[in-house]
Amino acid sequence: QMQLVESGGGSVQPGGSLRLDCVASGRSISTYTMGWFRQAPGLEREFVAAISRDSGIPSYADSVKGRFTISRSMAMDTVFLQLNSLKSEDTAVYYCAAAPARTAVAPKDYDYWGQGTQVIVSS
Repeated sequence: QMQLVESGGGSVQPGGSLRLDCVASGRSISTYTMGWFRQAPGLEREFVAAISRDSGIPSYADSVKGRFTISRSMAMDTVFLQLNSLKSEDTAVYYCAAAPARTAVAPKDYDYWGQGTQVIVSS
């Protein structure tokens, strides 16, 4: 019933920046915690950031804290992830997801997923 579409991925040099967008339809993001995950080739999908339902309080994985920022526009039904100071190890497919709980950091907590957008950081 909820659809999520990511955009904004691309190829950048180390130290560069990108902004990823996630547009929701079918249901409003106002009733969901919205998260970003990433998956590199051969690795498990890992938590990156989330913004809590109701409160809007953000949380981040230690690996991206201080470099990435999650935000939302409920009027636009859109969640953003600003990626700054990118490193080669940030290379992955980035996924937007929606969870009903206020606290959600594991993939199993999320009910809806986008198809992902590729981020490549290389020289």
